[in-house]
Amino acid sequence: MNQILATEKLYVTPELKRKRVIYKIEFCLSVFLICLLFSYYIYAEYDRSKTAEVSQEILAQLEYNREDTTVKKADNDVIVVILNKEEEEQHTSERNTRPNIDTATYTSKDGVKYTTEAVLKIPKIGIEYPVLSETSPDLLYVSINKYWGPQPNEVGNYCIVGHYYESGIMFGKLHKLKNGDIAELTDLSGRKIKYKVYDKYVVEPTDTSCTSQITNGKKELTLITCTNYGKQRLVVKLREI
Repeated sequence: MNQILATEKLYVTPELKRKRVIYKIEFCLSVFLICLLFSYYIYAEYDRSKTAEVSQEILAQLEYNREDTTVKKADNDVIVVILNKEEEEQHTSERNTRPNIDTATYTSKDGVKYTTEAVLKIPKIGIEYPVLSETSPDLLYVSINKYWGPQPNEVGNYCIVGHYYESGIMFGKLHKLKNGDIAELTDLSGRKIKYKVYDKYVVEPTDTSCTSQITNGKKELTLITCTNYGKQRLVVKLREI
């Protein structure tokens, strides 16, 4: 027995003790880094969700401003009650054919002003977002952005970009769309047009051919997001029906 104990002590050298200490330190650091990364991921998702909530506030504001009313105030400060909706639409047809400037901008609680020009709704994947009229890294965290093209619901190729999120917000579920699925684009005049998916493919980030405005006189939508861990772009093409 003494010989066995002596043999064990013989093998527990100072070098081995040092390695054991190093292994313990490395293990503790690994656990700490994993916890730190996990916490950062949770915070990042929370921060993204909070930022994306601004898009829903914009959407709610647009819907509020588009609500119909039967009471109108004329230029001479006389209150007029509209009893015939068709007559009211006839008198305001010119106003309703162009974006309402009052509803095209939204100022968030932190004082940032956003300009919108349409609302995109895709029932298949359960999303509805305002389309901000410009694109930038900061704006992409708020909502989907117009990337290129004409005014919404006009002849040409209206291109929209949006972030891909694993949680499914923004364009996180865009890959689930198939040919024949429907999207609705509503401009600020209240005009809603339905578009049907006719193609879906992946391109390199440098390939911008999907933004071409050659549509043979038709109205089209192009939806773009990241795929393959941001290395490529997923493109979904739709055409008016």
